[in-house]
Amino acid sequence: MEELMEILEEICPEVDFETEKALVDDKVLSSFDILSIVSEISEAFDVKITTAEVIPQNFNSAESLWKMIQDLRKRQGK
Repeated sequence: MEELMEILEEICPEVDFETEKALVDDKVLSSFDILSIVSEISEAFDVKITTAEVIPQNFNSAESLWKMIQDLRKRQGK
């Protein structure tokens, strides 16, 4: 989770990822931010994020992103 937080804070240093729970719903993240996050997570955690995973419920908080990463790692045998 620490590595994820570092990635998120590097992409959007002005966002409080510790407390924010509606990153997509409240339009805190732009589409460019989301693309950057997908790219960085894919590289850092060696997972393939498909368009099916790029939904608000997976991107609304750091916790939901972390859960998605863990689920993808299990499914992809990492």
